Amino acid sequence: MNITHPFLDSDGDKLREECGIFGVIGSPEAAAITALGLHALQHRGQEACGIVSWDGHEFFARRGLGHVAQVFADQTIINELPGHMASGHVRYSTTGGQGLRNVQPLHADLARGGFSIAHNGNISNAMHLKQELVDKGAIFQSTSDTEVIIHLIATSRYPTLLDRFVDALRMVEGAYSLICQTPKRMIACRDPLGIRPLVMGKIGDATVFASETVALDVVGAQFVREIEPGEIVEVRQDGRLSSHRPFGRPSPRPCIFEHVYFSRPDSVSGGQSVYEVRRKIGIELAREAPVEADLVVPVPDSGVPAAIGFAQESGIPFGLGIIRSHYVGRTFIQPSDGARHADVKRKHNANRALVEGKRIVLIDDSIVRGTTSMKIVQMMRDAGAKEVHFRVASPPTNNSCFYGVDTPERHKLLAARMDLQEMTKFIVADSLAFVSIDGLYRAVGENGRNAACPQHCDACFTGDYPTKLTDLADRAAEADQLNLPVGKVA
Repeated sequence: MNITHPFLDSDGDKLREECGIFGVIGSPEAAAITALGLHALQHRGQEACGIVSWDGHEFFARRGLGHVAQVFADQTIINELPGHMASGHVRYSTTGGQGLRNVQPLHADLARGGFSIAHNGNISNAMHLKQELVDKGAIFQSTSDTEVIIHLIATSRYPTLLDRFVDALRMVEGAYSLICQTPKRMIACRDPLGIRPLVMGKIGDATVFASETVALDVVGAQFVREIEPGEIVEVRQDGRLSSHRPFGRPSPRPCIFEHVYFSRPDSVSGGQSVYEVRRKIGIELAREAPVEADLVVPVPDSGVPAAIGFAQESGIPFGLGIIRSHYVGRTFIQPSDGARHADVKRKHNANRALVEGKRIVLIDDSIVRGTTSMKIVQMMRDAGAKEVHFRVASPPTNNSCFYGVDTPERHKLLAARMDLQEMTKFIVADSLAFVSIDGLYRAVGENGRNAACPQHCDACFTGDYPTKLTDLADRAAEADQLNLPVGKVA
């Protein structure tokens, strides 16, 4: 979500989606519904959140650092956000991007009225566009790539807001799902490839938009449909809805990692249960990489559905050999390296009575840098496991994501630096295997990956990026001039 490069959580070894968005129009309880919807999307961003509402005369905003329950702690705060229309945002910050100025939704007063925007994704030419805008006199108040869209709308010469909005989006590259508010309507849209998710629902006469279907479930909304890739949906204050397709109908490339990890397992993505897809990934893993063992153990919580599928297919018993503490928040202050290295043990603890003396199959959703995997393998050995085999419910992550996911630079990814044998040795496992890219596609309902026309964005696994990466090319050119690695360009 920010122009600057994203970072990982405190253990440095877990991919994160950077934000979730929610909006409702046509309800007198718009802000309250939005806050509840953001609660359901909290897993998509846990460092900051915000809500902007419109009461027919002016916009009202409340933003803060922390969880939704902290920032919108009581009804008094919700009452400060009046109106029948509201949108909200949860986010993770990025390097250089912490602070209230980057918390969304962003709001601006344009020539023809107020405008707010909540964005999930990443604009891959944001730095390039920002430099052009600054050269023309634009003044930016944040480091967020989302503000670039606002400036492009403000400087467009088209007569109507919708035309200016489309004009702005034609200039951006990358991934975006957007929920925007104007004095007369709410606008929701997805990028032409549909990389980032967005769905629509109804509560009575009110229309609701959200990053995931689970948010619709939680607020009591009925799922209507997904916003299609490249579609712009307008909903007016009187409930009239119109759909526009200014970008044609290119072959969609939704992010496949939504199925692997990002979405909540009780969501539905692309018409399929996320939980069921993850269970099927485990089945594929068991078929592709069988192992003789006594117990299948998930790495909580994201490895649980795949571990269930692996156990069902292999016939090896499933057991909770690792217990996760749900009361460990992010640690902002680390007094020593010892305390930092204790993070995994504070979050996860081995169930010694279950794993001692057994051959264990650990199932996790991914390996990023490998440090957490190594610590968890060691935890199993310390608890008396006879053998520890590691199985991963995604292919090797060997490329960075530039579409709103906080993968580190490529040279820091374990799979980009090591082959399978080296990775196995690094995490000190008895064996290591990843689901194949075709196995992953089979789990999501395809016959396999169509290399000529991939059905999903899977660039983190394949390096096949579906859009231009202008900012990355600019950084590479700058690095070449300075004789520096790309990852060290400021």
